[in-house]
Amino acid sequence: MRIAIVGAGIAGLSCAHALQTGGHTVSVFDKGRGPGGRMATRRVDSAPGTIAFDHGAQYFTARDPAFVQAVARWSADGVAARWPAAGEDAWVGTPGMNALVKAIAQDLDVAWNSRVEAITSSDGGWRLDPVSDALFDAVVVATPAEQAVGLLEPHDATMAAAARGCPSEPCWTAMVAFAERISVPADVLRDRGIIGWAARNSAKPGRDGPEAWVIQANPDWSRAHLEEAVDGVVDSMLSALAAEAEAPLPEATVRIGHRWRYARVRARDDGAVWDANRGIGAVGDWLLGPRVESAWLSGRKLADQILAPAG
Repeated sequence: MRIAIVGAGIAGLSCAHALQTGGHTVSVFDKGRGPGGRMATRRVDSAPGTIAFDHGAQYFTARDPAFVQAVARWSADGVAARWPAAGEDAWVGTPGMNALVKAIAQDLDVAWNSRVEAITSSDGGWRLDPVSDALFDAVVVATPAEQAVGLLEPHDATMAAAARGCPSEPCWTAMVAFAERISVPADVLRDRGIIGWAARNSAKPGRDGPEAWVIQANPDWSRAHLEEAVDGVVDSMLSALAAEAEAPLPEATVRIGHRWRYARVRARDDGAVWDANRGIGAVGDWLLGPRVESAWLSGRKLADQILAPAG
């Protein structure tokens, strides 16, 4: 079959890779400028040097045997490494979290800067408006649940309702850098006031450059301040980090805020959803669990269903 996948996050790419390996022709479309999604890495030029911030997912774990095998391959290829500061079973992409997405995407046909506004049923197949004139035999929606609703609803009300029932928590994230190491002893902070998570990003494996921190506010604070101006949000998060330091913080050389409207999802346990008669389905962490591993497994589960012999 000729299959279109909307969304080039871990779930969509995992599905695409398995389907392509199984002999199908797969095209992936993503609104982003490049690999990453919620595993994004932002690089910033500064006077002390280029700084890379993992401002989405901070690390991942590997427990399912199939995912453990995949992580072992990524480790052997130099695009993943253990990060003990976050836990004994914590892994990160190297030299950035988006290295994993790049590694999976490199052998796939991925169209970046391609926002799919609608999926239409046409001539016994599917078309993606406005990004492609091609006719596809099947389409897979691999976006956050909130975005999946609008794409699925005209074609499968049950799938759309399932997505609507899996809202995501928002997350304000601050990316800050300093000319010198700050006096926070630990490389990782969890649940400290408004901080849900903060990490010395420059201490992760494979990173170099100046002292860099990623600070993520907890869901309650993020929701309460979701529409506030970014400068005030970063000020508040820097103040929260300063409260954990043993000495006053120096002035930040870089300060950037990013609002994730769709961060940690409230998940179902379907794994994936698929209508074989019409050739439409959906994958994502919202169908299995709020983890990188769950997103990868969701993509594989749907691919397995599509590749299974008929009957």
